[in-house]
Amino acid sequence: MDGHTEAPRLGRYPAARHVIAHVSDLHLLAGGAPLGGRADTVAALDQAISQLERLSDALDAIVVTGDVADLGEADAYRRARAALEPLAVATGAELVWVMGNHDERAAFRAGLTDDPPTDSPVHRVVDVGGLRIVSLDVTVPGWHHGMIDGETVSWLRAVLAVPAPHGTVLAMHHAPIATPLALMDVLELQGQDALADVLAGSDVRLILGGHLHYATTGTFTGIPVAVAGATAYTMDLSARPRELVGIDGGRSFSVVHLYDDGAITAVVPLGPFDVVSSFGAEFLAEIEGLDADGRLDRFSRKRTP
Repeated sequence: MDGHTEAPRLGRYPAARHVIAHVSDLHLLAGGAPLGGRADTVAALDQAISQLERLSDALDAIVVTGDVADLGEADAYRRARAALEPLAVATGAELVWVMGNHDERAAFRAGLTDDPPTDSPVHRVVDVGGLRIVSLDVTVPGWHHGMIDGETVSWLRAVLAVPAPHGTVLAMHHAPIATPLALMDVLELQGQDALADVLAGSDVRLILGGHLHYATTGTFTGIPVAVAGATAYTMDLSARPRELVGIDGGRSFSVVHLYDDGAITAVVPLGPFDVVSSFGAEFLAEIEGLDADGRLDRFSRKRTP
């Protein structure tokens, strides 16, 4: 793994070359006020950070795919940065912020970046050990749907003109995949044909998104798409087909492992849970000290009562 100490591998697959924590839809409010009068978004973010801290130095990047604030308030952005920046520093990970439809560009810039607080699109390109992460602003000021317009097409085409050593991850709030949620297709990403044209033949190997408030995957023009669940609240896919229901539970974030020949996305439930089983560092060290046959005998063989 680039920049990290690689642990011994016990199976056929190598360690991931890059690891990304994918967090989305924080929906923070000024003063840490509860969302909708009940959802404690601050506590949820704190829980996510507590769980991410366990990954120690394994993270190469922390990508937050939008809706950092619910109302675009300056204090909400300050709180988000104050919460996540120390984690990035402690882990050595690159912190990448992506604009969402609930965000406001000037306040987003002022609170989360060192750029002048303008209202122009918030695009960014970050190199992480040869992996290029492109943060693409597809928001439409004053609206909740997303849009790939001519300016965005030109900017992205120029960025992708030269391939990156380990390819590109495209991070955007409105992911270009379908959703079964009632009404949410009204708020989808428009201009997807133009995006498909730009991505054709490019080195984009994965698209990260948010917006939907539940974890899901798909493909877009053959490129894998991974949408992270929200830390704020979750959309209930078991709601009646013509209902759109957000629940105070089911929160999650994702961890992305990128290999030379592919990517794996894992959903991490958010919250303190009772431990049902556990194998610690001592057991792992014991397994690492055995040969291949010994490992199978120690850990794979069924011990019949």
